[in-house]
Amino acid sequence: MKLSQIKLIVYTSLFLVIFDNYTFFANTLDIYTFEISNLGFILSLILVLSLFLIFLFTIITSKKIIKLVLIVSILISSISSYFMNNYHIIIDTDMIRNIMQTNIEESFDLFSVKLLIYFLVLGLIPSVIVYNVKIISTTIKDELLLKLKIIIICILIILSNIFVFSKFYTSFFREHKSLRFFTNPTYWIYSIGKYMGSSINNKVITLKPLGLKARVEDDDSEEEVSELIILVVGEAARADHFSLNGYEKETNPLLAKEDIVNFSNMYSCGTSTAVSVPCMFSVLGKSDYSYNKAASTENVLDVLSHTDNVNILWRDNNSDSKGVALRVTYENYRIPKNNTICDDGECRDEGMLVGLDEYVQKHKGEDILIVLHQMGNHGPAYYKRYPKKFEKFTPACKTNQLEKCSKEEISNAYDNAILYTDYFLSKTINFLKKYDNTHSTSMIYISDHGESLGENGVYLHGLPYFMAPESQTHVSSFIWFGNHMKEEIDLEKLEEKKDNKYTQDNLFHILLGIFEVEDDSYKKELDFLEYK
Repeated sequence: MKLSQIKLIVYTSLFLVIFDNYTFFANTLDIYTFEISNLGFILSLILVLSLFLIFLFTIITSKKIIKLVLIVSILISSISSYFMNNYHIIIDTDMIRNIMQTNIEESFDLFSVKLLIYFLVLGLIPSVIVYNVKIISTTIKDELLLKLKIIIICILIILSNIFVFSKFYTSFFREHKSLRFFTNPTYWIYSIGKYMGSSINNKVITLKPLGLKARVEDDDSEEEVSELIILVVGEAARADHFSLNGYEKETNPLLAKEDIVNFSNMYSCGTSTAVSVPCMFSVLGKSDYSYNKAASTENVLDVLSHTDNVNILWRDNNSDSKGVALRVTYENYRIPKNNTICDDGECRDEGMLVGLDEYVQKHKGEDILIVLHQMGNHGPAYYKRYPKKFEKFTPACKTNQLEKCSKEEISNAYDNAILYTDYFLSKTINFLKKYDNTHSTSMIYISDHGESLGENGVYLHGLPYFMAPESQTHVSSFIWFGNHMKEEIDLEKLEEKKDNKYTQDNLFHILLGIFEVEDDSYKKELDFLEYK
């Protein structure tokens, strides 16, 4: 088949708009319903999106690279289409960062036969067709003139459409900005460009020190007791599926027996691990947070390290620390070499507790902070996140293709994973109880973000914060205090305000407060623990 460059671009653009934008047009039709009065605008959208792609590909391609650009666009768009159509996921800059930081094991959880079909039908087959097209040769002068004509025509038609349907486009751009996030491939192209731009601009990161003069407050008591704090960073545990928060299924039977202070109104900094984890350890807070700022500023673990009084250990059964633990002792528990509790190819969270006694003994008489980063409820393969004996809620979804399961099956699999987290957290508390006489002990639990389980067709997490449902931002959190710590905390006052709205911004200051660190970065008003 012989085609000119322009015809190949036009056919490819039409293919992408018609076959890879189901979610975009479905969401658009939810707002601009399929009526005679809206029909012209809907047809105009198809035309404008097609012309914009023609305009874009015309500018960025030449005869030498046109096939490469179009094939890459087709292949990525097929995968993007799968995740948008089936999970309602948006491929924005944060999602690109998540993808770049995802390990191979996590990627396998997302693989499915349906994804393969999308890739084959919408990606590979059209890519082969594009590859086999013979480009009709033209002179450079003729090629440039034709490109100029096409660019001018596209701009004029796009502008005329926006003028004719100005009433619709005004609301489309101002009131329904989120719709553009679903355009394929334009939005993921924009997101990749933005991600690459920020990465190139920050290739060499100068780390801004924080808390260099931090010190632990002198203890005037005759018998000084060292701190032993375990911070558990959960994964995708939404608050409304914890029975501690009133959920009808008993997902926290063991924690219910413990003397804990539950924070029923805790909210995340982001909707993905790549945002929430570095944000919760950062001094910046959600309002001032950006990836670049966090990456170039030391975090609360660094401040604690600067005191020379606190020993820090990070054990990770998730992908990694997202840059938080780069300057402290880090151990990877996603591999059987370190994690002795693995089955069915899955290393369990409880394996992170093995060997901690030796670490505590090694630092006898010294303050210790241990961070345990859970695999928790990492989706979509929730059924893999718990051993078989924790399958209490049935029938449970046994596939990563959540659209094949009923809402009850998805919820049951997710809740079984919460039940295993309950067991793991209870086991962590029991570990600390052994040191209750020799240490001031406490366990802090906070999930990184929540999770959508099919409500309104949305699955998993990662939507832009402003449009994310509460299920992705309202997270589970509580604190358990040992006997010595109970003597330091005014539990009555804490109980009175435990249901106030809190965010992950508080964690930075809670950690400094609990270790009695004096530093300018510490803000007492953000440390909601009440000390006697």
